[in-house]
Amino acid sequence: MAGKIRVVVAKPGLDGHDRGAKIIARALRDAGMEVIYTGLHQTPEQIVETAIQEDADAVGISILSGAHMTLVPRIMELLRENGAEDVLVLVGGTIPQDDAEELKRGGVAAVFGPGATTTDIVDFLRGAVAV
Repeated sequence: MAGKIRVVVAKPGLDGHDRGAKIIARALRDAGMEVIYTGLHQTPEQIVETAIQEDADAVGISILSGAHMTLVPRIMELLRENGAEDVLVLVGGTIPQDDAEELKRGGVAAVFGPGATTTDIVDFLRGAVAV
């Protein structure tokens, strides 16, 4: 039997709005994935440590604070430094298109902005993660 996709859902930095992250976490769970929600105000170091400890297939970063160009590259750097570059990173939030393209060039697998559906995210993960 194939294993379940394991996803860490994280809210980095000072962003205190977690409704979207909780909706995504529930949708992933309802789609049969194992979800580890880290809660609010996580540092990049805490997020990467959780991803490694939980043997995550993917990390979903929910960010609305505008600090995505600082926090997400740091998460990517820490994943590489810890030999976890195979962990897929997805970002959701209000991300300008130019920033989304730069994040993708930096290794982010996908950026989901306003209007993305939970089905879009579930389908992307199912297609991108082999378990």
